[in-house]
Order: sequence, then C-alpha cells, then structure tokens
Amino acid sequence: MAVSAIGLGRDYLYARLSANVLRDLRQLMFDKLQLLSMDFFSRARVGDVLSRFASDLAALETALANAVSWGVLPALDVLANTVLLFVLDWRLALIAMLVWPFCLFGPRLLAPHAVAASYARKNEDGAAIALVQENLISQPVVKAFGLEQTTRASFLERNARLARSVLRVSFFSSMVERSAGIGIMLLQVLVLAVGAWMAVRGEITIGALASFQALFLNLAFSLSYAVQYMPTLLQAAGSMQRIDELLAERPNVSDRPGARTLPLLEHGIDFEHVSFGYNADDPTLQDISLHIPAHASAAFVGTSGSGKSTMLNLILRLYEPNSGRVTFDGIDLREATQRSLRAQMSVVFQDSFLFNVSAADNIRLSKLEATRQEIEEAARAAEIHDTIMALPQGYDTPLGERGGRLSGGQRQRISIARAILRDPRILVLDEATSALDAESDAAISATLARVGKGRMVVSVTHHLASASNADQICVLDHGRVVEFGTHEELLARRAYYWRLWNKQSGFMISSDGNRASVDPERLRGLPVLDQIDASMLAEVARLFTTEQYPQGRTIVHEGDRGDRFYVIVRGSVEVLKRSDGAKNAGRGDQRRLAVLQVGDHFGELALLRHIPRTASVRTLTPCTLLALASEQFDYVIERAPQLRARMEHMHAARLASEASSEFGPVA
Repeated sequence: MAVSAIGLGRDYLYARLSANVLRDLRQLMFDKLQLLSMDFFSRARVGDVLSRFASDLAALETALANAVSWGVLPALDVLANTVLLFVLDWRLALIAMLVWPFCLFGPRLLAPHAVAASYARKNEDGAAIALVQENLISQPVVKAFGLEQTTRASFLERNARLARSVLRVSFFSSMVERSAGIGIMLLQVLVLAVGAWMAVRGEITIGALASFQALFLNLAFSLSYAVQYMPTLLQAAGSMQRIDELLAERPNVSDRPGARTLPLLEHGIDFEHVSFGYNADDPTLQDISLHIPAHASAAFVGTSGSGKSTMLNLILRLYEPNSGRVTFDGIDLREATQRSLRAQMSVVFQDSFLFNVSAADNIRLSKLEATRQEIEEAARAAEIHDTIMALPQGYDTPLGERGGRLSGGQRQRISIARAILRDPRILVLDEATSALDAESDAAISATLARVGKGRMVVSVTHHLASASNADQICVLDHGRVVEFGTHEELLARRAYYWRLWNKQSGFMISSDGNRASVDPERLRGLPVLDQIDASMLAEVARLFTTEQYPQGRTIVHEGDRGDRFYVIVRGSVEVLKRSDGAKNAGRGDQRRLAVLQVGDHFGELALLRHIPRTASVRTLTPCTLLALASEQFDYVIERAPQLRARMEHMHAARLASEASSEFGPVA
C-alpha cells in the first residue's frame, strides 16, 4: 500500500509539473499575441497560429508527460549501472562505455533531419488547419461560385503534402530509434564475447561475468527506454521551434522606454509630411500634411484604395509612419504610450464584432468598471435599450457567436453603445454604416451625428452624403490629399470632390429602403446614356427597377447570359475574372479587376453584344441597385439608335485596353 501511495503521489507531481509548464507557456504565447502589432495579424494565418496552441502544445504535453518515466528515471538507472560496472571490472566497463558512441552516432546523424521534418510537418499541419478554417468562413462564396470541387482539390493537395510530411517524420524518428537499438545489440555481443574470453583466461570469474552481464543488460534496457522516448522528444523539438518563433516575434509598434502619458487632447491632431506603405515598395500614403482641430469633425473620403483607412490606422497608432510624424497637441505619438492614446478614443468599425457574452458585458468592454446604470444609459443613447430589454434575459442575454442573435443594425448599435460608454475625447468611425441596409444606415447615421456632438469625430466613408456635414473633408486619391475643406468649399471648386459628388448624386431611396429611383439628368452622367435627349432620359429612368443584395452575394456570374444593366445606388461591389485556363464558370482562381461604388454601372456590353458575362460581380456590402432588363434595354436602343454606335466604340476601346472606364469595367 505504501508503494502504491508513493506511486500515486509521484504521478500527481508529474502531472502537476506538466500542467504548470504548459499553462505558463500557453499564457506566454497568448500574452505575446496581445503585444504584437497589426502587421503580424495581417500576414499570419489564423489556423497556423491556432495550431501552435493545439497540436504544438499537445506534442510538448506528450513529451513532458513521459519525461520522467521515459527520460529521467532511465538516465538515473544508466548512471547507477555505469558506476557498478566499473566497480566489478574496469576493463570490461571501458568496453561497455562504447555503448555511447554506438548509441549516439546514428541519432546524432539523423536527429537534425528528424527535427527539421517535425518542424515542416507542424507547418503543414498549421497550413491545413488554416485552409479548413478559411473554407468554413467562406462557404457562402464557395456555394455561390460553385467552388466545391476547386476547394476540395486544394485540400486534397494540402492533405497529400501533410501526409508526406507525416511519413518523413515517422521514418526519420524510427531511424533514430532503430540506429540506437542496433548499436546496443552489437555492443551486447561484443561485451559478452570479451567477457567470455577473459573468463577462459582466468582474468574474471564466471560469477563476476554473469553479474557484469546482468548490470550491462539493465543499462542497455534503460538506454532502450530513453531511445524509444527520442521520437517523442524530436517531435516536441519541432513544436518548440515553432512556439519559439511566435515568442520571438517583435511588434513593429511598441512603447519606447520612458514613453509619456498623453494629456487630454486640447488643440488637435497633425500629420506632418507623413508617408507610409504596408509594403516598402508600394506606398499607400505620400507626404500627407494636415491639421484636424479638437472638437471638430473630419471625414476622409475617396475611392477604394486611396488611403482612407490607413489614415485612421496611423491616428490609432496601429501602424507608424515610414517618414514624417503624427502628433497630438504637438506630441509625436511615438513618444507616448499606446494605452494613454487609445484611452481617449472609441472606435466603431464597419464589422461590428461582438463576443459570445451578455449584452451588458459586450457594452462594458470599453469601460470594465462601468455600473449597470451607466451601461443602460449608453444603450439608450445608442437607441438599443428597448431591443435589449426585449431579449429573453434582457441585458444578461448572451448574444451568440459574433452577435448572431441580433441583426446587423442592432449589432452596430451595441458597438455604438460600447463606444459611448467610454465617453471618448475622439470618436473614430471606420465605414461604420457601409455594411448596413439603407434604412439602418440612415437611422445609425442620425444616431452617430447626435452622439458625436461636442467631440472630435474622425470618420472614413465612401458615401459622400455621410461626410457632407463634417467640419472638414479630406479628399484622398492614390495616397495623396488632393482637396481639403468643407462640403460647400469643395463643391465650389468643381474639381475632384465635385466629380465624386455628382457621381453619387441624383439617386433616391425610399424611407423603408426598399425602393430606389434616379433623377433623369443623373443618367446623363453615364457614358452609355449621355447623348439622349431629356424626354427620353425621363422615360428610361422610369424603366429601372430596384434590386437589393446582401453582403457576399454574387450578382452576375462570368459566363452567364447577360440580361440586366445595373447602376449602383448604394453599397460597393467587386469585379472578378477567372485566371487564364479556368474552363467553367465559377471555377479556378479569380483576380479582382476593380471595386465599383455608388454611381458606377456594369452589364451593358453583355446586353448589347448578346454575349455571356465577361466577369463576375460580387457585393462587398449590402447593395441597392437599379436594373434595366434586356427587353427595356433593347427598347432604349431602338428609340435611340445613336447609342449603338456609341457603345460599340466603347466596347472596342475596352477590349483593346482591358481596362475599366472612369466608372469601372463592365460585366
């Protein structure tokens, strides 16, 4: 009983040691992730990071669990038996010590290959997990484009590579174990032969030889235990190498020694000759200089890829300028602590991420010490209190994964309540309403305008109507500030902003968001309709019908018959084209040709030429479109025959250049 009790105590200590080591290592890894900059998360595969917490730690756990029984205790046995061998006969003991080169030569030669193979296998394992995760998230796209066979083929290839890595690891690990075992057996024969020869010559007694052989067999047995443990140790070494890589990552944005605490913003934010690029050879912002006064509202506008969101990233100090500086009241953000900077801010993102906790806890995230009364006041300000109270458990109702129990507009209002609760000096809006339907967009925009009073509000939007009331509008194009001023000042200049405004103007959406219409004169801004007289434009405007699509929905598929001409009234879409060699619609890799926004159009060429769609178009946000069916389109062409020549010319030019017009490529 005593032996059993001691054994149980020993097993408990082993288990506790292993659990504590893994706990500390897991905590180190998680803490490191909290310190890393956004550039790491933009290049890292989520599945690969998760595999470090799963399979890599599991390999270490196996190694630690077996370390004492298969490593430490056999090592102590080897040490004790070695001493006894020298006591019995030092000459035979010296021969027995050849066990080390015999055992270690093979593992020393093969172990580096085994560790490298284990490391490669873990990388392949992480890549496979990342691919599965990506496939789970992208199922709407997979279904919409018929990519089941393509994704299956991709995983088949990845799975085959993983299988080859597993085979390589297993083979090298077995070779390490086998080579050491062969050395031990050969040495056993040698020791027995030399001992028998010495016994025949009378240099050692038979009893001493038997004792020596028994001790040597015990030593060999202990060594074989350790050798069998080596494959587990080698796989753990590959896992530890990957964990070390994560722990060795250095954040690009970090607090400098002696960084100061920022005082509350009083005067404003300044960009001083700021240039920045996510890639060294591809600058996103070039020589930006501007001043945003405190207690003012500023909006960054421009086409997709102009650098709007990058400006916010620099203000939030998620990235740092390559040259120049961003200052708060004259203090370079690199000289201040990140915590004191972000403590003055609240952000409402386009994707209103909610956690699978209660509504109250989701709001409380911006101010952990907030009372229930403060939370409810913030919810009322965000006009979401009544919705929360209607939930089964009110504020204590879990909202589900990513807030799945709420609609898009309701999730965004929870995010707004979270932002209000902090009572920020600066309210940052990153396309805060672009992922909502028209009705929710209008309601949330009104709420944001109300809660933004008395604060600095910095927003990014591609919808100019949302920016028109800002105190300052910064117009960006290809990473440069091309215009700066109020809405009225910019329109008066009749330059870039004026053209963008005219492109987005002239569209009306009903209060319920279900019907859209267009001013006839706005149609004159479309190259395909710019030569029609006013009476004909009015007739064409009445022929358009309203179509609505959620985010991630494919409007037209490459290769399908063209039966609609579309004008974007709200939202944005991406135009995708199959890579060369893809045979079937929706199959093969696709490349993005362009992003189209409000005022852009597509689809006229397929109607005019009676040819299949030349590209696919997929929504990036919820979209409201005006559509002209093929019958109405043919009617317009018959009534205005000059349009055919005009569109034929456009089609020829586009085929020659394979480039989009000012209003985007046509599908």
